[in-house]
Formats: sequence, C-alpha cells, structure tokens
Amino acid sequence: MASLIRLKKGVVPLSVRLAFYIGAIILLGISAYTIHTVKEYDPDTYALYHHIDPEQHKHAKPIWQLIKDAPKAFWEVALVQLFAWIGIQYMWTYTTGAIAENVWHTTNAASAGYQAAGNWYGILTFIQSMAAVLYGFLVLSRTNPYKRKFWYRFGLASFAVGLIWVSFIHNQYLLIVPFCLIGIGFFTVHVEPFNIFTSSLDGANEGSYIGIFNGTICLPQILASVASFLVFKLVGNSMPGMMLIAGIAMFIAVLAISIIKQDKPQEDLSEKNNKIS
Repeated sequence: MASLIRLKKGVVPLSVRLAFYIGAIILLGISAYTIHTVKEYDPDTYALYHHIDPEQHKHAKPIWQLIKDAPKAFWEVALVQLFAWIGIQYMWTYTTGAIAENVWHTTNAASAGYQAAGNWYGILTFIQSMAAVLYGFLVLSRTNPYKRKFWYRFGLASFAVGLIWVSFIHNQYLLIVPFCLIGIGFFTVHVEPFNIFTSSLDGANEGSYIGIFNGTICLPQILASVASFLVFKLVGNSMPGMMLIAGIAMFIAVLAISIIKQDKPQEDLSEKNNKIS
C-alpha cells in the first residue's frame, strides 16, 4: 500500500504537493480575472449613491471608534461567527485523523492508512466544493433576500449535521453524503454573514468595516486552537470526538442566529438612483 501511494519518510506526498500547485495556479487565475472584470464606482458616484458628504469623510476614523460605532448587526452576526468558525477550525484540524481512525483504523500519522485517509479527504473536499458551488448557483442565488436568516440557519444546520455524521461513519463512501452537507454549510458561511452585516451599513467606512468583520473569522480560529489543548483531552484524545465538538459548536451557531434582528436587505440600486435623481 505504501508503494502505491509513493510514501517516503520525511517527504510530502506527491498528491499534497500537486494539490498546492494546482490550487495556487487556480487562485492566481481567478484573482487576475476578478481584478480585470469587476468594476468599481468612482468616489463621487459612490458618495452620491450612499448619500455621503465627501468632505466629512476625508479623515478616516480610528479602528477603535469604528468598533464602538459598529451597527448592532455586527455584534449579532459576530456571535454566530464565533461558534461557526470554531467548528470550521476543528474540522480543518481533525477531519483527516477522524477518517483515518474510523475508516482505516489507525492513529499513526506515518502509516500508509493515515496517508490514504488524507488522500481520500482530498477527494471529499473536492466533492464538498462541488456541492457548495451547485448549492450556491441553484439554490442560494434564487432565494428571497428577506429570508436570509432562514437560509443562514438552514446552511449552518446542514453543516452541523455533516460534521457530526463524519464523527460516526466507518465507510469511506458514505462520507460523501455528509461532505455534501458540509459543502452547503461552507458556502453559506461565506455568503450570508456578509449579506446580513453589510445590509446594515450606510455606505460610510464600508471597506473598513468589512476588514474589521474579517476578525470574526480569524479570532474564533485562534480561540479554538488555544482551547483545543484542553478540549482534545476532554474527549479522550479522540479525533472523531473533536468532529463531534465541531458539530456541536455549529449547532450553537444555528441557535445564535435567532438573536439577529437586522435582516432587511439594502434598497435596490435602481430604486435608490431614482430617489437620488
């Protein structure tokens, strides 16, 4: 088995290296395409659209002031993000080990079985990504913008079920189903929080607020990583157990969506332009 997947001690497997090379090429390509094709408003048009007085915004507010003045939706969505990204961080960290333990019955990271689990996880993440894209195009893009909380809740609930399911499955092919659910959730967590939060902004300091909002992605991951030293021991050093914890964290995020009150989308651009004219 080791010879089939070309394992060498101290060498990163070819499949992993290829994944990074291909990913880097794709990332560079889509970044260049996006920069070339996406058009932005010039400052005057942007100010007119958002009813902003350019003279009042020549001097940027300090970050602490922006955080102090952040709309309520920022804090409401941030709480959801806290638990959602704790779950995602544990998924990224422990999925390979959970699959290796449940399906290949090994916890030895140097074993052929563990490497096979890692390769299968790579295939599962491809399936996850395809499910995410299909869900985004076929479902989420067609939903009512006034139902964002519903679809946010549905997506994270799918994510939670998928994570918990992974912790119990012992057949590699059955893992395809929960990873489809994880794909639905993964797309949702990258779209709906920003939709809900940005709808509460008035256009002023929008770029700064989006940058600050990214902290609701990074900080929970740091917290999860630090806490994992204790949590991992509490679940008996079990990687499937950590996947269960990830799913529970995601379910808490689902419950936290109930506190979000800001669920009204921004006015349509054409309607707003008519008011301006």
